Amino acid sequence: MRIRSSPPGRIRTALYGLLLGLLLMGAGLLPAGPARAADNGTWGVFPTPAAGAAMTDRAYFFHQGAAGSTLSDSVTVLNSSDRELTFQVFATDAVNTPAGGAFALLPVETKPKDVGAWITLAPQTASTVTVPAKGRKDIPFTVTVPPDATPGDHVGGIVALGTAVEGVQQDGKVQVGVKRSVGARLYFRVPGPVTPGLSVEDVRVSRSAPLLPWVREARATVSYTLVNRGNVVVEPKVAVSAQGLFGRRVLDRPERELKLALLPGQRIELTEPWPDAPQSDRVTVRITAGAAAHPDLVSRSGTDFLAVPWPAVGLLLVLTGTGVTLWVLRRRRRAESEQEEPLMDLAGTR
Repeated sequence: MRIRSSPPGRIRTALYGLLLGLLLMGAGLLPAGPARAADNGTWGVFPTPAAGAAMTDRAYFFHQGAAGSTLSDSVTVLNSSDRELTFQVFATDAVNTPAGGAFALLPVETKPKDVGAWITLAPQTASTVTVPAKGRKDIPFTVTVPPDATPGDHVGGIVALGTAVEGVQQDGKVQVGVKRSVGARLYFRVPGPVTPGLSVEDVRVSRSAPLLPWVREARATVSYTLVNRGNVVVEPKVAVSAQGLFGRRVLDRPERELKLALLPGQRIELTEPWPDAPQSDRVTVRITAGAAAHPDLVSRSGTDFLAVPWPAVGLLLVLTGTGVTLWVLRRRRRAESEQEEPLMDLAGTR
């Protein structure tokens, strides 16, 4: 299949979405247990093992340095396949995906503005890097912290993007080549005042109910936004509750960890399914968020909604309106009949 050319803007937009999805698969969520190096089964990217060691004991890069300092490290690209592979290796910033909050690394088309811009890879990566079959390539790099770097956590990664087009994605009338990538995370802490921040915002409820109430369960979805307003990574935990009239508890989901790392400055939208929502009630929903590593960090927000079986109410109104209309028509016909009878009698007397 031939790949046709397309305007750079459209290609860039399509590749951004494709690469973001692929990077999500390569990077995944931040696990609660021991972390694993990023690997897609064909190649992997991870911190270079210590001299003489076959494997690394670091799944990610963790570094700390004051503003104005410089430090060095090395990243390894491992080729697990039976053929030679060529990569474009680059450093970039990390983000949370807006929906769901998964960890992602920005694609090569997006210029980094944070820790990704602080990283300088060895000159050998200026064009591309070729790794032999069943081999590996160690790539030194330096991190130069700007003099005006803000204290706190700065998160990014180093990505190996395969140069081979492994598939074609249709984007309207344009076909766009798909390339795979894998990235190793890099967490960098600049010493200084640490201010964890977490807020719950924009709580809302969308609801659907059966035509006839209580024949089937009503369903609802609670949506809310988590925002990291601090300067360190937080791993949120959330509790969801709801009260009906007279303080009756209609939803009580205990606090649980979300199994994600919310990066500084990031905003994510999450949803909570509610399969047995009230059919008829006035409900107050509350979201409480915190973080295990910061016991004093608590944020609460909520919203009210009126649970009404609108389809049933609508049907009742239609039936009531029909009944009233029929009654009015019957009364009118009876009144007209009563007015006609005396006129007929008068005509008879003449």
